[in-house]
Amino acid sequence: MNIPEDLKYTKTDEWVRVEGDTATIGITDYAQDQLSDIVFVEIQKSVGNNIEQGNGIATVESVKAAADVSSPLSGKVIEVNEKLSQSPDLLNSDPYGQAWLVKIRSSKLDELQNLMDASSYQELKNG
Repeated sequence: MNIPEDLKYTKTDEWVRVEGDTATIGITDYAQDQLSDIVFVEIQKSVGNNIEQGNGIATVESVKAAADVSSPLSGKVIEVNEKLSQSPDLLNSDPYGQAWLVKIRSSKLDELQNLMDASSYQELKNG
């Protein structure tokens, strides 16, 4: 299981990379592995939408199940990954790279303290 050290994680298997006030959001390697072959991604937010920490931003469907994706931080959507509508399988092959879901301009960076670092997330997943 790949858990990059430079990201923050949620208990519900989302990750966030913060650079300045821009937060890039996706699902973890663990999440894509549990879902198996991802066949469809619906991003429910558009550029300009405001989102709150914990609110839904996308649905990911695989041959096994569907999963809702929640935002780890609050902010305004500044970019949506359009590639995923044509290539949802990127979530299986590159969950921390090309398969990010949305980028937001975070309005509440203090919410990062509600998230886990890589070692805490690893402990959670290893039980």
